[in-house]
Amino acid sequence: MNPAQLLSHFDRISNAPDAILPLRQFILDLAVRGKLVEQDLNDEPAAELLKRIQAEKAQLVMEGKIKAQEPQPPIADGEIEYGLPTNWKPTRIGDLLTVIRGASPRPKGDPKYFSAERTPYHWIKISDIRKHSKDRTLYDTDEFLTKAGMEKSVLLPKGTLVVTNSATIGVPIFLGFEGGCVHDGYLAFPYFPASELSQDFFFVLFQTLQSYAVKKARGMAQLNLNTGLVRKFPLGLPPLAEQQRIVAKVDELMALCDRLEAAQTERESRRVRLAAASLQRLTQLTEDTLAFQDHARFYFSHLPRLTTRPEHIKQLRQTILNLAVSGKLVPQDPNDEPASKLLENIKKQKLQMLLEKGIRKEQDVEYSAPANASEIPTNWVCAHVDDVAIVQGGKRLPKGVAFSKETTDHIYIRVTDMKNGTISPDRLHYIEPKIQHSIARYTINKEDLYITIAGTIGQVGRVPDFFDGHNLTENAAKIVFRGLDTNYLCMALSSDWVQQQFKDKTKQMAQPKLALKRILGVKFHLPPLVEQRRIVTKVDELMALFDRLEAQLTNTQTESRRFLEATLHHALSA
Repeated sequence: MNPAQLLSHFDRISNAPDAILPLRQFILDLAVRGKLVEQDLNDEPAAELLKRIQAEKAQLVMEGKIKAQEPQPPIADGEIEYGLPTNWKPTRIGDLLTVIRGASPRPKGDPKYFSAERTPYHWIKISDIRKHSKDRTLYDTDEFLTKAGMEKSVLLPKGTLVVTNSATIGVPIFLGFEGGCVHDGYLAFPYFPASELSQDFFFVLFQTLQSYAVKKARGMAQLNLNTGLVRKFPLGLPPLAEQQRIVAKVDELMALCDRLEAAQTERESRRVRLAAASLQRLTQLTEDTLAFQDHARFYFSHLPRLTTRPEHIKQLRQTILNLAVSGKLVPQDPNDEPASKLLENIKKQKLQMLLEKGIRKEQDVEYSAPANASEIPTNWVCAHVDDVAIVQGGKRLPKGVAFSKETTDHIYIRVTDMKNGTISPDRLHYIEPKIQHSIARYTINKEDLYITIAGTIGQVGRVPDFFDGHNLTENAAKIVFRGLDTNYLCMALSSDWVQQQFKDKTKQMAQPKLALKRILGVKFHLPPLVEQRRIVTKVDELMALFDRLEAQLTNTQTESRRFLEATLHHALSA
């Protein structure tokens, strides 16, 4: 596919994810390679332009109107990595223009140099480009210099082309006012032979400076464009008439990019609004079972259209979790033993555990009174964690003790190991047997749940068999219980309703930490045991569906990006 064919399918290619930015760069690349518009053999060759420009520069240097700059080396074979049209001329920026760097008065903010009032001397910073520029031109600044400050900077006339040379590099802009003073984050081109060169073409050209600087900056601590680097920048110089045709075509295609980007944004916005509204209706419908089922059917039948980004899948997973623990995901069976009876039995089992382990019941529990409680089925109950479980903290290593440099039989489970509702076996830390002996009471078992209580607050997960009986960090706690489905309790404590309670309990603290008595006081929804199992089965089924959808989405996006990159590369090589 050649560039012309590619551009004819421009709107189709732009549908690839995040396509607009590479398409904009592609347009610029075509422009500076002579592939964007056709050449006209009647145009005056660029070699003639270059002769006149160099003669004019030499005359101005003799007259003392511009400073002489060092001559540039000839363009070496292969230095310009693509072929140029026959009537273009390989040259360097330094052969065409003068390049100077801005200057900043020091110290910054000194009232001798920086004015609190508007003055004739605009102080131009990088941030002004985003705030005060339009149509390639900077029209105002936030700050101003005194006359003394101006003398410490570089004063430029209206219409001067400048380019950022550090931080965000390679951003060109024209000055739309007299008295612009640029700091040392800019390069300026005060001599510009406007009768021989199109300033707008160089505006296009300078947007390719960043990729050039990246190639030249290997090994540099910080990427920047210094004057020497920019003077040596090799380019193909087109005839003046072609420069003007290139600018017109670039403007046309960039305007098309603007429209495509706006259309993409609007499509994505509509999709996000539809997905959010659909999820909201799923969570709000309570009484009308048929309406809920109809809406759920609609949502899942349109799932691929409503979920086009990974964050959509994440939101959907959480919505399903919230539905599951509110009694809205699976039908209730009146023959199930009521949750109230289950709760009585669990309380008895908890008391028995306390006696067996010799643990005192917590007397200072901070019980929650959460807002926005959703209605639950009649055979469900609301319970506190304290009703069903014991919560015990982990233990920090003794002072002065480090992790073992060797693998031992004793893993020390950290919060960083706790990911996605489980414990990761990657990058584990171990402790010596004698250290484990001193903190042997602070272990976690495979029947327990973990909950993070410092740093990341309230993440709940299961303990894989591999970690059964290993030591637990002081920044997490274990939830010990009997008589409940482990997966259901993990879901209930991960629901938005419960997580909001955790946030409410820690938001007033300077260094948030979730106390054990606050975990015990959290409320959650408790269904009959057999329904807990039905819920877990249904959630597992749906999460497997989301896994497949997420993998498909990732593959589609990856393939689309690869296709776009390959297509652009092929077009540039044509």
